Amino acid sequence: MHLSDLPETTCVPTPGRLEPPVRPAALETIDAVVLGWVDNAGITRVKAIPYSRLDAVATHGVGFSPVFDVFLADDSITAGSLVGGPAGDLRLIPDLAALRPLAAQPGWAWAPGDRYTQDGVPYPGCQRAFARRMTARAGLRGLSLRMGFEVEWVTGTEAPDGSFVPAFHKAAYGMTRMVRVSDQLRELIRALAAQDVSVLQVHPEYAAGQLEVSVAPEDPVGAADTTVLVRETIRAVAARHGHAVSFAPCVLPGEVGNGAHLHFSPWRDGVNLCHGGEGPRGLTREGEAFLAGVLRELPALLAIGAPGAAGHLRLVPDRWAGAYRCWGLENREAALRLITGMAGERQHAANAELKCFDATANPYLVVGTVIAAGLAGIEDELRLPVEVAGNPSAVAGVPRLPESPAAALAALEASAVLREALGETLFDAITAIRRAEIARSAGMTPSEIAADARLLY
Repeated sequence: MHLSDLPETTCVPTPGRLEPPVRPAALETIDAVVLGWVDNAGITRVKAIPYSRLDAVATHGVGFSPVFDVFLADDSITAGSLVGGPAGDLRLIPDLAALRPLAAQPGWAWAPGDRYTQDGVPYPGCQRAFARRMTARAGLRGLSLRMGFEVEWVTGTEAPDGSFVPAFHKAAYGMTRMVRVSDQLRELIRALAAQDVSVLQVHPEYAAGQLEVSVAPEDPVGAADTTVLVRETIRAVAARHGHAVSFAPCVLPGEVGNGAHLHFSPWRDGVNLCHGGEGPRGLTREGEAFLAGVLRELPALLAIGAPGAAGHLRLVPDRWAGAYRCWGLENREAALRLITGMAGERQHAANAELKCFDATANPYLVVGTVIAAGLAGIEDELRLPVEVAGNPSAVAGVPRLPESPAAALAALEASAVLREALGETLFDAITAIRRAEIARSAGMTPSEIAADARLLY
């Protein structure tokens, strides 16, 4: 079956057919529910309802203008050839299976939403439905994906002049940093556990005020849902401690930035295709082809996974940001890093990491386009190029990823694989947003770009 053979409605819940919400004890004190989605500029936006209306809204949704597809990060509005303007309406319907109480916001719960037309047809511009479709495409090939995002952020306070004051400085990864925010991190771990998020580790990172949390892998849509929930939980916990946070890829020019690295592994019949094969570094041939497809599309994927000017300020060589279009075993300078895991757990732990992505991306678009690229690699029986074992900057001929948002957008517009996967409505909205954001940042200094991103993300 060709990748385009899957019907657009496959694996998307239908209004009126959702099961009634489960009401465990944790939901007995809920007064209101946040219905969330992430727009094409990477901003998490919401509507909220009284909890008493959840059953009705799960069937009929709430009103939602399609113009949100062309909102920029600063709330200005552009238009594509297919999307934009004041007319039209959609319905935002919560996924009750993903409903979670918000432990750091007592009385509130959260559920991600899917979007439909007024006739109950899945909206072709819905990013979450897109991620579902790509997951289903993999399923038609007998493949499943395990995915998870690392979440990096900076925490601190806003000075009276509007500048950002990190909560700590030296030493990177040091216990002194942990002591400064230990109560905040402890509360975060408790809140995430109460929300059924499985935390693998949390630690202070390299840059001033920078922290990171890693969570367990899930199915692609679940991974995207979880990273949205984790970020907003971090914001809420930090606010209770008087801190502001930012997930922007560049908070202070010249500093190491925040990534949103995607870890992923393709599986078939319970077997991890990143381990135990005859390909390079133990990859199966199918696993190698999946990774090769991702690597082939990586310039175009950058317009999805690191779409803005701030993201390109982060993509600097020798900062472990993944600025080079290459792969390597445990190579933190390569955009695509293969991780085998420790002996004895490799059949479960082996995975690949995309280091070049950041949190200005819509995570549903990220997981969906990565799946599409990997499946195209399998279909074309691709093989990986020669591995880069050392620093790519010292190896002749290793290409950089696109060095500007405009160059990444050009790669996306030239990608037949991603255009077909996204569909015309979603592709039109995304490219319109990218062009408008490029125009908005034109003439900004690096300091202005960083300050803008810090406030918006």
